Amino acid sequence: MTSTLGGTFTPAPGLTLTRMGYGAMQLAGPHVFGPPKDRPEAVRVLRTAVELGVNHIDTSDFYGPHVVNEIIREALHPYPEDLVLVTKVGARRDDQGAWLPSLSPDGLRSQVEDNLRNLAVEALDVVNLRVGDVNGPAEGSVAEGFGVLAELREQGKIRHLGLSNVNDAQLTEAQAIAPVVTVQNLYNIAHRVDDALVDRAAKENIAFAAFFPLGGFTPLQSATLEAVAARVGATPQQTALAWLLQRSPAMVLIPGTSSVAHLRENVAAAELVLPADAVAELNAA
Repeated sequence: MTSTLGGTFTPAPGLTLTRMGYGAMQLAGPHVFGPPKDRPEAVRVLRTAVELGVNHIDTSDFYGPHVVNEIIREALHPYPEDLVLVTKVGARRDDQGAWLPSLSPDGLRSQVEDNLRNLAVEALDVVNLRVGDVNGPAEGSVAEGFGVLAELREQGKIRHLGLSNVNDAQLTEAQAIAPVVTVQNLYNIAHRVDDALVDRAAKENIAFAAFFPLGGFTPLQSATLEAVAARVGATPQQTALAWLLQRSPAMVLIPGTSSVAHLRENVAAAELVLPADAVAELNAA
């Protein structure tokens, strides 16, 4: 049965995202490095996501590296017409799996070419410029890097541009160069530093893609969340996802998993409507 997936959001003409998306990062091996333990299950996860109605898959060629994009290609190519693959550039991995910034013009161009090749597409639907890291934005100008992506957009290699791990000023700076359709930052019940940016995104019709919606490498732990979940008859993880969908009409989610069963639980959360008292309780948590 196809889910309504919390509805859709359209940040630009011709670009419509299911608000419940899927983050493919966990399809790589441990620490997002190397091949997965169970590649057939990874393929099943992707195919099941599409069967459930998800049209918004978040990825990057530095997941693996290359591994996750290759699995996406194996599982889904030729891609459904409405499928939106959102990738990101701005980092690379060394031989030990460390995450290293890679924001030089040549580095960004090379990463775009890697994504095009490994996803087997002629143009990338959305490319996010990753500026900071999982700990938050990094100070400084985004003009050079975003300008490179804007040039590649003009060349037809990218359709839409976004940003990841950025602050309010960096969003403003990027918008002076080219339209921004998505901002992808860390945001969840326990981490709300970007409250103002979430509200700004909604006002400006920018999709705010909350990564680590369930806490990431340290899963969310909250007695309040557990109590509310028990009251509404859902898991704490489903309740946390539902809270995010109700937080803003521009919120889109990219929870990741390497399990079909867990994927189904996440997608089901899009149908959970939290009552006002539950939302208020979680807001105060």
